[in-house]
Amino acid sequence: MKRLVWMGIGVAIGVIAFRKVSEAQSSLGPEGLNRAVGRLADGVYEFADAVRDGMRERETDLRAALGVEAEAARH
Repeated sequence: MKRLVWMGIGVAIGVIAFRKVSEAQSSLGPEGLNRAVGRLADGVYEFADAVRDGMRERETDLRAALGVEAEAARH
């Protein structure tokens, strides 16, 4: 009976290890690399958009505080 239990544990560990190795291979292959680079590029674009939006908002606040928009409208 002990041998059967240990054999079951060994099979379960083997299946888990096989799945982990398969996942690692798929993430290290060309497709996995392409996905990782794509996610990184998307993150960079989103960050840049957020920075631009913040810059526009701050510029609007500064222009309003300095009254630059009112002077530009007169000329």
